[in-house]
Amino acid sequence: MKVYQQLMQIKEKRGAGYLVLIDPDKQSTVEAVELACACAEEGADGLLIGGSLMFTHIFDEVIRGIKAACPLPVLIFPGSTRQLSPHADAILYLSLISGRNAYYIIGDQVLAAPIIKSMNLEAISTAYMLIESGNITSAQFLSDTKPIPREKPDIAMAHALAAEYLGMRMVYLEAGSGAKLSVPEQVIAGVARYISIPIIVGGGIRTPEEAHAKVAAGASFIVTGNVIEKNRDRALIRAFAEAIHGK
Repeated sequence: MKVYQQLMQIKEKRGAGYLVLIDPDKQSTVEAVELACACAEEGADGLLIGGSLMFTHIFDEVIRGIKAACPLPVLIFPGSTRQLSPHADAILYLSLISGRNAYYIIGDQVLAAPIIKSMNLEAISTAYMLIESGNITSAQFLSDTKPIPREKPDIAMAHALAAEYLGMRMVYLEAGSGAKLSVPEQVIAGVARYISIPIIVGGGIRTPEEAHAKVAAGASFIVTGNVIEKNRDRALIRAFAEAIHGK
């Protein structure tokens, strides 16, 4: 079964899915594998592997280690074409449609496409939209793009609808790694009312209660990263999973 189909089944069965982002730059391979296994045991539905930068050479090693030890689907969340591995199950094929920098809308994608095909990776076309988060995030700085104003849900809605009309399969509303503020429920609700494709929400989500509010507003999948990588607390992972799954 394709990973996209698995994700849709999770959404249908559980109401929403929980994805944990693991950044190879922030831990060793052993630590990444241990965290992945904890996520699987405490109720997460999948793993995203990637980051805005890459300071180490262990990207492929981390994915191989996780796949050998953990049953969860592993999706690449690429910061660039350097973050590719044939050992992953799929890749979020991101296009930064909220910006006007052509390189991150189509340029990097053209470079990556033949490599992804040669690796036989499942590519899930995903509209990546940066939402203003109260500070300048790595994604915003490195992409040299402006985020969508957090008090302008209509702008986010129009971008998301354009993504759906272009044939993209998911929309990712991103506040950014280390965001001061998460994506507002008002923006999530507006987008959810306006489009029919699944919505991923990530960045700055620090509590299970906050995650639950995003799901109630219309998020199909919630992503946490820093809060789990820093605390590495099994009880917190379980609490996020239960809040997102509506328990």
